[in-house]
Amino acid sequence: MRILFDQGVPAPLRNAFVGIATVETAFERGWSTLLNGELIAEAEKSFDVFVTTDKNLRYQQNLSERKIAIVVLPTTRWPALRSRAGEIALVAANISVGAFVEIAASPSA
Repeated sequence: MRILFDQGVPAPLRNAFVGIATVETAFERGWSTLLNGELIAEAEKSFDVFVTTDKNLRYQQNLSERKIAIVVLPTTRWPALRSRAGEIALVAANISVGAFVEIAASPSA
């Protein structure tokens, strides 16, 4: 499984995917300047899952025909995500092709 992290996804989250998936970032791919539609189009050519923190993505893009699964995180803050890293990895590892999942913020966040 191949996963692409969007700008803003905390890099330490990739450690939760060790043994589950290969993770790359948009920055590592040289895609930092691509807009969301362009980025998703490029990502779906070689990735299975796109992880982002852009909560408006579903309202800005037509995702109905996409062949990449999308996971939206509730925040960019690593301290808030650290304790949920395993949960996030599990969601990403089990998501269906073309699915969209928004992970809810923790009640204490």
